[in-house]
Parts: sequence; structure tokens; C-alpha cells
Amino acid sequence: MNRTTGRPEFLTTLPQNALLVSNIHEQNIYHPQENKIGEVKDLMLDRNGKITAAILSVGGFLGVGEKDVAVAFDEIKATERNDKWWLTMNATKDELKNATGFRFDKNRGLWTVGSAK
Repeated sequence: MNRTTGRPEFLTTLPQNALLVSNIHEQNIYHPQENKIGEVKDLMLDRNGKITAAILSVGGFLGVGEKDVAVAFDEIKATERNDKWWLTMNATKDELKNATGFRFDKNRGLWTVGSAK
């Protein structure tokens, strides 16, 4: 919104080197040694539109025994690899499994502390 006129502001160009949410959401995340440690399940934005946290689905097998944990978004590093975004985080599977679990409250439309599944 244009602060002066109160009207919508339309872009004529797009930001260069921007990372798209679609390149992050529901993508695998790996330990730097290339072991898969989870999947990005959701992203949390502050009121200014900055991504502050990511909800990762960790552990389990074929959807059984999974746990959802929250990490600061700046812990996730994104690089391009073979024309695809590659997400890494300096954490182990065990560290993520031992992190506080969260669950999505569908009635309230928000993540809350508690058993993920």
C-alpha cells in the first residue's frame, strides 16, 4: 500500500535473487552432510511479512511417528543445485526429534505447543 495515497502499489519489476516460498514449502531439508532430516511443512511470517520461523516435519516413516518442530528461519540455508533449490540446516535428526513438538489447531488456525501426532 502506498503510504502517501493509500492506494495499492503495483510493481513494474520483480526483486532480483528472491527466494520463492514455493521453493521452500513442502521441500526436504538436509544436514550439511546430505542426510535428509525433515521437510518444511509451514512458514510463519511476522506482521511485516518477514519469514521468522519454519515448521519442520521430522522423524517417522511414511507419515507414522512424525513430529512437527519449529526452527528460526535464518537457520535454514538455501542454495541452488542442479537448477533446484537445496535446503540445509546444521542440525541432526536426533536434535530435531528432541525439540519441542507443535501441532496445528485447525479450529484456531494456528500452531500451538503440544504433541504433533
